Amino acid sequence: PRSVAGPRHGSAPRSIVRVGPPETVKQVGCEHRDKAMYDHIVIPVDGSDGATTAARHGFALAARFGASVSVLSVVARRALRLTATDDERARLRSNAEAIVDDVAALAPETVRPVATDVVDGAPATRITEYAADRDADLIAVGRQGTTGLGDRLLGGVTERVLHRSDTPVLVVPDSDADTGATPAYSRILLPTDGSDSAGAAVPHGTAIARAFGAAVHVLNVVDLQAEGGVFNAGGLEPAFVDRLERRGQDAVDAVASRIGTTAPDVTVDTAVERATPRGGVAAGVRDYAATAGVDLLVMGASGRSALNRQLLGSVVSTVLRTVDVPVIAVPPTS
Repeated sequence: PRSVAGPRHGSAPRSIVRVGPPETVKQVGCEHRDKAMYDHIVIPVDGSDGATTAARHGFALAARFGASVSVLSVVARRALRLTATDDERARLRSNAEAIVDDVAALAPETVRPVATDVVDGAPATRITEYAADRDADLIAVGRQGTTGLGDRLLGGVTERVLHRSDTPVLVVPDSDADTGATPAYSRILLPTDGSDSAGAAVPHGTAIARAFGAAVHVLNVVDLQAEGGVFNAGGLEPAFVDRLERRGQDAVDAVASRIGTTAPDVTVDTAVERATPRGGVAAGVRDYAATAGVDLLVMGASGRSALNRQLLGSVVSTVLRTVDVPVIAVPPTS
């Protein structure tokens, strides 16, 4: 069964039996499985269409990897503070329970177990803590949605989750309309700048490609204006441009070689593209994704241009806001 009797809200999911700390939780009806790339996926939901679409992507990945799923709703503490009576607080929690139940019902029969949970607190903090406590391998969220007070997300809860999380985060754009169909991926884009952060995304992209029978595109975007800096005013020396493009080619070749070693059955295409003068790397990634018909991006959550982790990475942050396909942001600690 997908659910068993248990508390309707709090920190214990309704479809598991808690017998100790998070690492000793026993899931009802769950057989032991060897650790896959994604063994447990957390899907935070808020009743928005975007969250529902993200949930379908989370379920699709769970079905391919044999992962268990927790569907989570967080009742924002500040929303609770605005309630005047116990009845109003109970209605907030009841609405959250209905939301997680409705989303859990969308899970394919092949995805088991599916736990549902409602907790209180600051949404981004509770989502990342919840995922960490349960050793989740992926958090699947909508790019935009609503909190209990109607706030728009990404720039809100979703972005704070991305900044806080040591767990990879799948962000599904609002433009990816929920048609009810099971998502599938045929072309996966792995942008790389040759950094270790970009390299952290490679195992994820490779594993998904193998699970879905998808091709992988490895892309490096050369931003001549950013690389040349003040020396770009009078035009860059051809030798300097050649060095940048050779460095980009070395970066994509290294990723392609890595994929070929671990997954020789996966088709890999490589490309080195120049950014437009005003577009930058993020626009180059977005344009390539659209032209190549990419349906999933997998990226390191920071890169050479990031000053620190809290900046997330200017390229990744811009890509997340502008692309029309789902993105998995993989933190360096993943």
